[in-house]
Amino acid sequence: MPEHYAELFRQDFSDLDAAAKSWKNLVEKFSDAQNGSGGKVSGPLHAAGWEGESAHFGFAALEATESKLGTASTNVGLIASVLETLSGRMQAAQRKLRNAVRDAEEAGHTVTADGWVEPKKAVDPRYHNDPDYENIQQEANRDLGMYRSRIGDAISDALTASSQAAEALRQIDPFDLDKRYGGEKAREDAQRVADFMGLEEGSVPDSERPGKNAEWWNGLDDSEKRVYLAALPDRIGALDGLPATVRDQANRTVIDNHLNDYALRENSLGIHERSTYASLQKLKDRLDETEASPEHKKLYVLGIGTEGDGKAIVAMGNPDKADHTAVLVPGTDTDLGSMPGQISRIDRLQDAALAQSPNEDVAVISWLGYDAPEIDGSVASKGRAEEGAADLRGFTEGTRAAHEGGRGHLTVTGHSYGTTMVGVAASGGRGLEADDIIALGSPGMGVDKAADLQVDPDHVWVGATQQDPIVKHASNLTLGINPAREGFGAQPIAVNDGGHSSYWDSGKESLRNQGRIIVGHRPNTGEYYHGKESEINPVGPDGTPLLIPG
Repeated sequence: MPEHYAELFRQDFSDLDAAAKSWKNLVEKFSDAQNGSGGKVSGPLHAAGWEGESAHFGFAALEATESKLGTASTNVGLIASVLETLSGRMQAAQRKLRNAVRDAEEAGHTVTADGWVEPKKAVDPRYHNDPDYENIQQEANRDLGMYRSRIGDAISDALTASSQAAEALRQIDPFDLDKRYGGEKAREDAQRVADFMGLEEGSVPDSERPGKNAEWWNGLDDSEKRVYLAALPDRIGALDGLPATVRDQANRTVIDNHLNDYALRENSLGIHERSTYASLQKLKDRLDETEASPEHKKLYVLGIGTEGDGKAIVAMGNPDKADHTAVLVPGTDTDLGSMPGQISRIDRLQDAALAQSPNEDVAVISWLGYDAPEIDGSVASKGRAEEGAADLRGFTEGTRAAHEGGRGHLTVTGHSYGTTMVGVAASGGRGLEADDIIALGSPGMGVDKAADLQVDPDHVWVGATQQDPIVKHASNLTLGINPAREGFGAQPIAVNDGGHSSYWDSGKESLRNQGRIIVGHRPNTGEYYHGKESEINPVGPDGTPLLIPG
């Protein structure tokens, strides 16, 4: 007789569902506490410029506490996901059982109170001596074993789900909650929960089409999304096409896990790891400063990487909801440690755009999604730009795919070697899907003319100051002709006097014109660059162009 038949057949899952809901509510409480600590405590303290020994230890304590709150949020979220999955599987097993019983009874069988399927009497038993009696009975009950098997399978499904859920819950270690390394342990717990739920890492798309990534993510339920975020934050945070809020959550988890790891191994870190640790901490501090900022000044981490000199993609304002989005690609010698300065640039750019169109939403993104060259031989080659071109195309396509509502206005700006990155990316594949492209202080965009950028040349803008040493000394060499010259076919914008980094000087014409372009207005036009030939193309003793950081 099937064991647990009556229990499963009559099971009421309302208590299990209520438990899962309670754990989900607790996820929100921990998340609110973590965000509240950043927004109401550590964020304002960073913004106020708290410094000194007390600040050093105070911020370390706050970060450790916020990390533990994040671990708690992850763990209770895993518990909620296990309970939701268990409820779903148990209810599926119950439906399977009830369907088997219904089908058996409709076929004329009797299912007893303990789940046994009785053979039906096809003919009156008084005629059992009839030579055809046995054959008739066998034919009438030929599906008897199948109904018994279906009932047994349903009960087995329920028992398996219950056993696996119990093991998954047992693996979630509560002793990690008060430890700095808890975040990494929570990720390991999440991977075990993912196994229980049948969520495989191989299911995460590596698609070059961000639209497919978006379809995959939107096809998941909340429980599956929660576990993927906890188990594979590095993979989820890197997926173009996913919502900015999702990528931000994943990438902040990656940052916290790296920082916790470095903190625990601080005395044994090598030179490169120490540099990365310091750069990540600077970025984390800058992120914390904006926790209490207005909505349009919120920062979203859309990409993070510690390989090489490090990579980071940070948005100010949510690009998924913005009417206008700008992507700024920095140039030579920009690395992970430069991100606080890059964030200051996008802050000024957003202000300049909002000054032109104050009633619209504007998001500005610093895209260091490639390995920017150092001041060495690599800066004279298109190699780094070619390596990163597909990534930039994927990012802008993903920005389109994740945008809510109608098509937003997209501007892509390159500075210094970043213009080479933009030019190479825009000229290849399907282009950047940009409405406007801006090149500032360019040594060359890797193409011969603006029309090669797959954008209307009337919406390719170029700015170059007469004092910019990169324009004067590095263009017309290995990276292409100077796009600020008339023959390239771009439209010149008015810029103020200044050096290579003067294009973001507050209150100046260069910045105002970028703001105008970002919100879809025409900028004030300027003159094409007409530098003296004697100023062009000086090289060092080894033949390398003389450049400065971009």
